[in-house]
Amino acid sequence: MRRMGLDEWSGLAMLVVCAGAAVPVVFGLVEPTVPRAVWVVLYLTTLTGALAAVADVGRSPVTRRVAYGAAVVACWGVVLTAPRAGLLPILLVVVAALGPEVVRMPANLVVVALNTVVIGLANARVHDLSLEVFFSAGFYALIQLATVFSLTAIRREKELRRQLARAHVDLQAASVLLAGSARTAERLHISRELHDLIGHQLTVLTLELEAARHRRGDAVREHVERADRVARAVLADVRTTVGALRAGPATDLAEALREVGRDVPGLDVVVEVGDDVVADEEQTAALVRTVQEVVTNTLRHAEAHELWVDVGCDGESIRLTASDDGRGAPEVVPGNGLRGIAERCAALGGDVSYDGRSGFQVSVRVPVR
Repeated sequence: MRRMGLDEWSGLAMLVVCAGAAVPVVFGLVEPTVPRAVWVVLYLTTLTGALAAVADVGRSPVTRRVAYGAAVVACWGVVLTAPRAGLLPILLVVVAALGPEVVRMPANLVVVALNTVVIGLANARVHDLSLEVFFSAGFYALIQLATVFSLTAIRREKELRRQLARAHVDLQAASVLLAGSARTAERLHISRELHDLIGHQLTVLTLELEAARHRRGDAVREHVERADRVARAVLADVRTTVGALRAGPATDLAEALREVGRDVPGLDVVVEVGDDVVADEEQTAALVRTVQEVVTNTLRHAEAHELWVDVGCDGESIRLTASDDGRGAPEVVPGNGLRGIAERCAALGGDVSYDGRSGFQVSVRVPVR
């Protein structure tokens, strides 16, 4: 079960405030100027439109703006038709506070201005035109402006944090792959040096001993044959070492994947790699890029707190499964990142699948080489 974060708790607090402001009218303590059923419909329209505007899963930006506009207009009706319910203008503050998530700042300021006019009209119906009306409208206008500006600044800071987190992940992945490439180049250099220097010298020694074997003298022949066996064994060891240096993995897969997910701001990445998993350089690079894309997509879309990455081997395939505790996506529409993962897997003869019903899960399979 996904843990509730600060955004969820603040949304719940706003909902409680909205419900509390409506209590006097709903329970008959304050009579609206329209039938109570009509007023309740306006109130529910406000809440429904507001929730639809901020719950952007599966909704286009146009749909969200329409829902927000419906919430704003319905909220005007709620306040104007119950002018004696003193706390109702707080609904307009809440609606204005949702603006930074849906519309741009100029439109949001227009909403604040119109909300202030509505508050002034509602107060004028109770107190006539007096300083109290202007003070009340001005007070709520300042609250709305402070709320809108504060939430806009918080939203921009959150976006900057997301960008920083994505850049952090990209840098970690690039560092891992660059280190692997450097180690590969160094190993190739060492293998060439071993082969060119020691290997050739031992080959010459073997040929010399082969020629000496045909000379006279049993004692010389015995020592020469023993030296010949030693030289051939050394040459075989050198070739075995060179082959191991060329074929061995350049990067430790478990450490590489953990490095990609280490210290990601706002996301706890847990990586488990089985002891039986052996990946070559190309497979390691593909799996590192896969985890990089998964972490980046989780930061960008999932609003998750934790991401679990599990890598195992079933004898024929290396399988990587990454799942988060975010909001998921009932219908997965692959973007550039997911398509990139699929292309890398296909190039290695593998495949990838997605599941967004509970959180978001990516499953990758590549054949063992």
